[in-house]
Amino acid sequence: MPKESGRKVVATNRKAYHDYAVLDTYEAGLALMGTEVKSLRAGRASLIDGYAVFYNDELWLEGIHISEYSQGSWTNHAARRRRKLLLHREELTKISQKIKESGFTLVPLQLYFLNGRAKVELAVARGKRDYDKRQTLREKQDNREALRAMREKNLGG
Repeated sequence: MPKESGRKVVATNRKAYHDYAVLDTYEAGLALMGTEVKSLRAGRASLIDGYAVFYNDELWLEGIHISEYSQGSWTNHAARRRRKLLLHREELTKISQKIKESGFTLVPLQLYFLNGRAKVELAVARGKRDYDKRQTLREKQDNREALRAMREKNLGG
């Protein structure tokens, strides 16, 4: 069987960009069970409630939902179990220093396969307040209206 190449996105967390101001991103590997990998290849995952936490100087991903594999037997995994993230020690220390500041958190943005390996894109983020969310929506809407007006002007004139 030929080895996979390229990037295949399994799940994205679009709500994270709405709820958080993303400051920095990291790519981390995931330590998974066999049935989890098969379920991910079928595209059955959700990152909506996910977050990353340090336990004993290791980074763990919690709250993500990877559905049980339909052909799995007693070897099936728990859907919301804690999963270990694989990063270099320097990256872990850099992230832990950023997270220790108040208001910062680690949020998964995307879950994907890169050359056959399961990866997650993590973001060091700060939570947005309601007025920040409204301001971001207003800016997007203004940009959209400006583009629409320019397009109409170019087509009409």
